Amino acid sequence: MLRPTMLRTEAISSLVLPRAFVRLMLGAGVLCVSALAGAVDGSPPPFSPDPLSVAGGAGSSPAGSLALRHDPCQTAAAPARPLSLAEVVDRALCANPQTREAWANARYQAAQLGLAKSAWLPSLSGTVSGSRNHATGGSLQGGYSQVGVSLAASWLIYDFGAREAAVENAVQLLAAANATQDATVQSVFLAVVQAWSQWFAAQAAVEAAQESEKASQESLKAAERRYEVGTATLADKLQARTAWSQAVLTRIKAEGDGKSARGVLMNALGLAADDAQAIASPPAMQPPAGFEADLHQIIARALEARPDLAAAEAQVKAARASVAQARAAGMPSLSLSAGVGENHTSLADPTRNDSLGLTLTVPLFTGYASTYRIRAAEEQLGAKEAERDRIARQVSLDVWKAYHALTTATQSVRASSDLLESAAQSRRVAKGRFDAGVGGILDLLNAESALASARQQDVQARYNWLVARFTLAQAMGRLSFSDLEVGGK
Repeated sequence: MLRPTMLRTEAISSLVLPRAFVRLMLGAGVLCVSALAGAVDGSPPPFSPDPLSVAGGAGSSPAGSLALRHDPCQTAAAPARPLSLAEVVDRALCANPQTREAWANARYQAAQLGLAKSAWLPSLSGTVSGSRNHATGGSLQGGYSQVGVSLAASWLIYDFGAREAAVENAVQLLAAANATQDATVQSVFLAVVQAWSQWFAAQAAVEAAQESEKASQESLKAAERRYEVGTATLADKLQARTAWSQAVLTRIKAEGDGKSARGVLMNALGLAADDAQAIASPPAMQPPAGFEADLHQIIARALEARPDLAAAEAQVKAARASVAQARAAGMPSLSLSAGVGENHTSLADPTRNDSLGLTLTVPLFTGYASTYRIRAAEEQLGAKEAERDRIARQVSLDVWKAYHALTTATQSVRASSDLLESAAQSRRVAKGRFDAGVGGILDLLNAESALASARQQDVQARYNWLVARFTLAQAMGRLSFSDLEVGGK
């Protein structure tokens, strides 16, 4: 019958460790003490790298400055003044759960790297046991107490590169996580700019619709006056009223679109859709006089800077390290082990056991597990290489499409400006002829309709150009806060 008993602390304090064991575990003891102290005062463990400190991580590209610079992202209350575009983007990056998820993944991979590096350190474990025993028969009779204390250490000395491969795998996975964080931040950045530009485009569309409605109402009043004095027909009056009603419907729709765009932007900022936060109006947007660049050079720069391609390349390197790790797992390993223990009983003198030795482990047969592990790692490498090549082609296509979209948008802004000026002049002429009684209502209404359409096209063309500019920067992997100078550069 076993009964618990209090451990005798004097048995523990009387242990004397052998010198070889003390020297062996000196380094491990220091690390253990450091780790315990760190757990108390909150300092990081020995292998706790900054997620952004790995080469190829988010901090190495222009968008790396966009990554969350602190965790958690501490954002003050929204100011009463209107927010600039840079402030809108900064607050949206902090509020978006995608960026927080990417940051958490990077920190997770940083911890995994620390875990891989910890395999280079020895392991140290202590055991204390105590029991109350009762024996019958033989030389032992009655109850007696037993206390055992032991300390064991193990240190892997050589493993044919398995640990090196594990660390390389963790390093590359951390680099991939950093690059993925970079890509996520740029994606959110572009989405916020699109929401911001859509909001102001909707506002400008409302203003254009209001101007068109006002002009249609003036034309209706003029047609009614001419009908009253007999210089216009009822059909002229009804056509003017129809044009005015259409302008009212256009204005109502524009206002609805503007409210929807406002809600989307507030949501991106992490605010309620009906929040009254003011947003600063953008400066006058004017594309540069000419836009042309070497498209081949742009694509080449994108292949160097795109974070998703960098993440894919890091995944390939990690897969290569996994192959090396799988191959090394089937090789022998050499470990150094040491132990000391002391056993106290109430019936006999203490006994002591000390050990120090080398252990060579040679895998002879694992049921082909090593073979299939290597084969799986090699196939995973092939899949990662194919994924990298696919992303590289997608980068080229993204840049090609974004470049030509920006070229088209730049030309459209110039053409829409000319169209707006021509339509405004045409409307002035038609209005003057109508007021002078020498022009018909149809000519005036057609001119007003053309002017309203030109206003809408000019507004949309300017904001399409702005979005196209950011889209090209994102396609090149170089979207940054310096691009927020929307005045044109």
